[in-house]
Amino acid sequence: TDYLVSNWTPGNKALLQMAVQSWMFSRLENWGTTSWLESMQTKVQDILGEDDKDRRVAVFVEACSVLKQYETMAAPSILEMALWKREIESG
Repeated sequence: TDYLVSNWTPGNKALLQMAVQSWMFSRLENWGTTSWLESMQTKVQDILGEDDKDRRVAVFVEACSVLKQYETMAAPSILEMALWKREIESG
C-alpha cells in the first residue's frame, strides 16, 4: 500500500481503494464499530481525494495509526466475547 500511496496513478488509486476496503474496512465491519468505520471511511476518502503526495502519505500514515489504536482498544473486547462464547458452549 505504501507504493500505491506514493506512486499516484488512476490505476494505483483504484487498487488502493480495493486494498483498503478489504484490509481496513472489513476489520472494522467485523468488530461492529460503526463510528470507527465511518471515521476510517472519511480518512480513506481524504487519501483518495488528495493530489499532494506528501499530504496523501501523511493522511495514510495517520489512518494506519488510528487503525492500530482501534485494534488495541478492540482486542480486549474480542477476547472477552470469545471467552464468553466458550463458557456458553461448554454449558
